[in-house]
Amino acid sequence: MTQAPIRVGIGGWTFEPWRGTFYPAKWPIKRELEYASRHVTAIEVNGTYYSGFKPATFAGWAQTAPDGFVFTLKASRFCTNRKVLAEAGESVARFVGQGIVELGEKLGPILWQFMATKKFEPDDFAAFLALLPKAHEGVALRHAVQVRHESFQVPAFISMCRAAGVAIVFGDSADYPAIADVTGDFVYARLENAVEEEAAGYSPKALDRWATAARQWASGALPDDLPYVSSEVPERTPRETFVFFINGFKPKAPQGAMALIERLTA
Repeated sequence: MTQAPIRVGIGGWTFEPWRGTFYPAKWPIKRELEYASRHVTAIEVNGTYYSGFKPATFAGWAQTAPDGFVFTLKASRFCTNRKVLAEAGESVARFVGQGIVELGEKLGPILWQFMATKKFEPDDFAAFLALLPKAHEGVALRHAVQVRHESFQVPAFISMCRAAGVAIVFGDSADYPAIADVTGDFVYARLENAVEEEAAGYSPKALDRWATAARQWASGALPDDLPYVSSEVPERTPRETFVFFINGFKPKAPQGAMALIERLTA
């Protein structure tokens, strides 16, 4: 069975509770990215949601991480936290143009995350998708949207994203509705239900389930135990798959990611 790469990671790398539990005791803070990028295979950068960075910063991240590692970037809140999304063009251009292309081959998808109160307004959302550039300075860009309001659970939204080639984030969440429809040429999943009681945040049975789902996505299949909105079935083709342990009980995120990687490489 042909399978695209599966990348498993965490959100960021600077988190005090990880010191001494994920990072070895007395590990230098300045070398945390070096360590994290050799124990997981992707990182979703949350800091880019709150502020901009210089090109040299992105270049430094790329230089620190090993070959084959991928960073996904959460887009600026100034792009997504607005009443009229169609007016986000200047903010989108500023985000894309800040130097993210310095990541080169280590630049993964851009995550456009919307507030849970943001409702689906078809014309406005279509206008927003049209603002997302396919490339910048010769570097191809890929986009994923995470919506968290039940009004998006309609076939029109699925068709809109599929036509734009934009992936819909699947979120395993206790708080927000999940959409598992595959609309892009990659899959982006965020596992947000980690609990303190489990050594890896998720139970061994749940981790087995997500390992199976990841393999299915990567081979072009659709897991049959997830919630779909549209009856339209996408083309079956291998898709690069990203799985992040990102919310819930965050101190266990690295353990969850490493446990899933172990299952996928067994």
